[in-house]
Amino acid sequence: MASLFSITLFLSAALLFWVQPLIAKMLLPWLGGAPAVWNTCVVFFQALLLGAYAYAHFLSTRVKPARQVRAHLFLMILAALTLPIGVSEKRIQSLSPETNPFAWLLCALFLGVGLPFLVVGSTGPLLQKWFSQTGHARAEDPYFLYGAGNLGSLFALLGYPVLLEPNLRLREQSWLWAGGYCALAICILGCGSWVLRSGLGRVEAKNEEPEKSGGDPRPMAGTGGRNPVRRASDPGSVACPGVSLASPRRQRLRWVAYAFVPSSLMLGVTSYLGTDIASIPLLWIVPLSIYLLSFILVFARRQILPIVAVRWLLPMVALGALFQILTRGTHPAWTVMLIHLLFLFLAAMVCHGRLAAERPAAEDLTRFYFWMSLGGVLGGAFNALVAPNLFPTVIEYPLAIVLACLLQPARQSWKAKPARRALDLALPALLGVFTAVLAILIPFTELQSINLRNGLMVGLPAIACFTFVDRPVRFGLGAAGILIGGWFYLGPHGKTLHMERNFFGVSRVTQGQTGAFRYFVHGNTLHGAQFVDPARQCEPLTYYHRAGPLGEVFELFNSKPAVPRVAVVGLGTGATVCYAGADQEWTFYEIDPAVICIARNTNYFSYLRGCARAEVRIVVGDGRLRLSEAPARHYGLIVLDAFSSDSIPVHLLTRQALELYLAKLAEGGLLAFHISNRYLDLEPVLADLAGSAQLAGRHWDDWSASPQERADGKEESHWVILARQKLDLGLLLRRAQWLPLEGRSPPRVWTDDFSNLLGAFKWR
Repeated sequence: MASLFSITLFLSAALLFWVQPLIAKMLLPWLGGAPAVWNTCVVFFQALLLGAYAYAHFLSTRVKPARQVRAHLFLMILAALTLPIGVSEKRIQSLSPETNPFAWLLCALFLGVGLPFLVVGSTGPLLQKWFSQTGHARAEDPYFLYGAGNLGSLFALLGYPVLLEPNLRLREQSWLWAGGYCALAICILGCGSWVLRSGLGRVEAKNEEPEKSGGDPRPMAGTGGRNPVRRASDPGSVACPGVSLASPRRQRLRWVAYAFVPSSLMLGVTSYLGTDIASIPLLWIVPLSIYLLSFILVFARRQILPIVAVRWLLPMVALGALFQILTRGTHPAWTVMLIHLLFLFLAAMVCHGRLAAERPAAEDLTRFYFWMSLGGVLGGAFNALVAPNLFPTVIEYPLAIVLACLLQPARQSWKAKPARRALDLALPALLGVFTAVLAILIPFTELQSINLRNGLMVGLPAIACFTFVDRPVRFGLGAAGILIGGWFYLGPHGKTLHMERNFFGVSRVTQGQTGAFRYFVHGNTLHGAQFVDPARQCEPLTYYHRAGPLGEVFELFNSKPAVPRVAVVGLGTGATVCYAGADQEWTFYEIDPAVICIARNTNYFSYLRGCARAEVRIVVGDGRLRLSEAPARHYGLIVLDAFSSDSIPVHLLTRQALELYLAKLAEGGLLAFHISNRYLDLEPVLADLAGSAQLAGRHWDDWSASPQERADGKEESHWVILARQKLDLGLLLRRAQWLPLEGRSPPRVWTDDFSNLLGAFKWR
């Protein structure tokens, strides 16, 4: 019988966490591929899971057992009417530039998967409560079933990028999920039937007798009065060790706090990695899998990982994560990812370990899950809803690191003397001042090594902070002091002139340390630059330099008779308009309103207003959606230059997207793709697309720039050029740097319902 419950909970949790990347991947293309899409999805699912736990608590405490089974199965049948999961064409068309992307996304999620997710999410606590009221030998402590459920969650999450995404299209996954949902309903029916046959109804009748005589109306755990589980209020109860059971409010606040911090950290790590690497299911799933793995380990009947080792490692890895954040480190990629993911695991183990230590007796199981879920929802809402509107930059992730350090248990008992408490505040404050002084002075030194600069600025304060490790409050505040002091460091792009944050990320305008350039940075990635010198402001810089690939593309385009209209998907600083001829018409497609405001503000960049010799029009919205509104054969050149930090939206690189571009491209026209990326090799992807459409193509990976070129504002870049006929590539065919495209064997063409970014990852 326990096996049936374990299998049911395993399947329920697998469906619960399989559907999250599935629906997120369906919705991601229509919001520009922004990492905030996944964070919003997670918060939505956390909130819906809170509702599911509230429903399970109400059903298990207010409704008779037989009716519980019937009510739950009826709700499952009702939810099945909304399957298979999908996003309707009408819903997609309702997205407009004036639409609030957050509100639209929540509505699409609720209509697409809301009711099935609510039903599946309530299955875990409901079945555990049913199991606790049976006569099974392990009924008194049903939390082992929670581990079985989390194992199913982990299986689904890890299996998605490895098995499901590379081999099944989204529609096929949706129908397969619907089949799993039907199987779950059959399993729940089996569990419910077994519980009712085991005599739970007779237990209910016995438990109603005390109510008639004025006794405790709550049903007793166990069967037939045999070995009932002690309530959390019973003397000597094993629940909540070390906790004053006379303060249930404080206890619930602790539950919320212990759940809040790992949830916030999980989304913080996801956003940090997804912004500067790619918005792909792999980088969504790994942090969530680590988060779930910590639940499995701390709620296991046997302690697999010594918590003492976790507590010793947490401070060291926390300082390593802070070092990466303050120095804006991005290389090597595996080191960066490993540090942040390891800290998430350690912090989740500590916080969730404290939750497991305070879990109540089985009769309060659903209440415990509700408060724990509430903490998770608040942590997610803080990252996805509150922080973007409260902070101009990403502060929530470093703040969660500090909170995790504060919540770790002390390694030894200390007497709370006033002098010692004063030092807990004074020493971190001094550490923050010390870090700020180093951050301000180091740029004026003659140190040329960036590693040495970073080591002095953050390494020395980190060593000092580690001496506070035995006192969590002092250590956590010391970490906060390092963060605050480190923000005085100008970084590689110099002084910040403007900073703006919205759904699509953080946009910054900075003044270079030499004073020669003004930069536009999104996340940690440079998106454009311009000379401060007015005499040189109309020179296209960085990835658009005249000596780079794009310079030769426009040399070809401007030298041949073609339709004099150009479309550019992705605005940036507007530097590409420097190539415009007086007789041409240019249209920029840009989804982020903050980028448009920055590009139009001549206090920052003057390309659009001071360098454009052609008529320039800016269309707000997702490039692919808005480009579909253009007349057929309208453009002689279409430039695909859309990025979210270092991430290229996948929906711009699919067969359907290519068909759209060709429909809008005039005869003899050109398609130019900017695919520069630190972590993804997208040239084979475009090679497969070109081969499937029988297009001619070349690519130039301009990976090296001389010191003189860098001083002149040039950056490394990688561009692909496609045309219907080989002759349309003209002079590029004679340039040695433009190489033929090389696809994969066998070709795997990306489509709107199939992509495999894991296969495009640069593993070296």
